[in-house]
Amino acid sequence: MWNNMCQRIKNRMEVLVRKLKLSEILEKLCIYLMVNFITKLPLVAKKNTILIVYDRMSKITYFIATTKDTSVEGLVRLFQNNMWKLYKLPESVISDREPQFIVELTKKLNRMLEIETKLLTAFHPQIDG
Repeated sequence: MWNNMCQRIKNRMEVLVRKLKLSEILEKLCIYLMVNFITKLPLVAKKNTILIVYDRMSKITYFIATTKDTSVEGLVRLFQNNMWKLYKLPESVISDREPQFIVELTKKLNRMLEIETKLLTAFHPQIDG
């Protein structure tokens, strides 16, 4: 018993791997979003998937009914009709989907809003003027 207590009280001798990083301070509503899906739900009113949009600052969660076969353009329209008309464009969107999902979402959004996108590569800095 005494040995077990000594192990719990004993000071740590190893160095921490890295310093703790403070979370960023969020200042505006609905510009820092997290996006996810609930899939494989029973079909109700021709919808079987829920698009979840979570505002990281206010902790408000929006549930938008859709189908699992909705295209990226369809998802952009859902965002446009349910989120961006109320809160404007977000500054960041976090998703646990593969990176290609966010890239396609951004491309379609830029196309719908007529925003010209120019991609920059590391070895061609002349693109940005």
